[in-house]
Amino acid sequence: MTQTLDRAGQAKSASVGLLWRVIPPGLYGGKASMLVERAAVVNRRAWFVLVGGAFEPLLFLWSLGLGFGQMVSAVAGPDGRPISYAAFVAPALLAASAMNGAVYDATFNVFFKFKYVKLYDAMLTTPMGPMDIAIGEIAWALLRGGLYSAGFLAVMLGMGLIFSPWALLALPAALLVAFAFAAVGMAATTFMRSWQDFDLVQLAVLPLFLFSTTFYPLSVYPGWLQAVVTWTPLYHAIELMRGLTLGVVGWGMLGHVAYFAVLAAAGTVVAARRLGKLLLD
Repeated sequence: MTQTLDRAGQAKSASVGLLWRVIPPGLYGGKASMLVERAAVVNRRAWFVLVGGAFEPLLFLWSLGLGFGQMVSAVAGPDGRPISYAAFVAPALLAASAMNGAVYDATFNVFFKFKYVKLYDAMLTTPMGPMDIAIGEIAWALLRGGLYSAGFLAVMLGMGLIFSPWALLALPAALLVAFAFAAVGMAATTFMRSWQDFDLVQLAVLPLFLFSTTFYPLSVYPGWLQAVVTWTPLYHAIELMRGLTLGVVGWGMLGHVAYFAVLAAAGTVVAARRLGKLLLD
């Protein structure tokens, strides 16, 4: 019995030692939830700003999906079968909603706290480390993107634009999409030097929104542009949402999930390391 306990203790010590080699002391304190709690308290007074970003994709849905969509007879769905234009556009706007909610929170807000308020410098005087800050900010951006997605899904359900029980997985999928965009957005923010650099955010997000098969099928683009589009993150998000809401589900969906899992992990690591370098050096 004593030998078994000793072996268990040695195994635990070895695992802890491995963890500290991967995450050095001072980088992570297990306090990321405190930053999420702070963001929730602060945004109680700015709730309109928080939810205001959800209206843009809804306006696009009502104007294009229902307005312009009345002039479009049908569009080819993921499996080639014709579907209404509203059913084609709605899942894409759901993906865009998750992207917008995550990206703008993880860029503009993080930059303001980092460069002007010096909030993170104050946080590092507590048991929190750069990894806590990265995880906490990404988690809050994920929650904001998830809030937008949940509201958009409720509107889709009310308008009869959900056609499969697989749509129950659309919200977890939207959270994964938001997580990936938030992580990459925060990582990119650590390289920005002034507000003028945020023109690059718009330069990246707007073409993604317009050309990632949001409003048109992939087949309308030239062959070379189709290859470019299929590598963009919003394209993978849209394909994932369309498949789930329309019931066109296959093993290829796992490729989209893996794409965002890798993107989220890479973004989180880069953001944490950059914050550690900028704040601790």
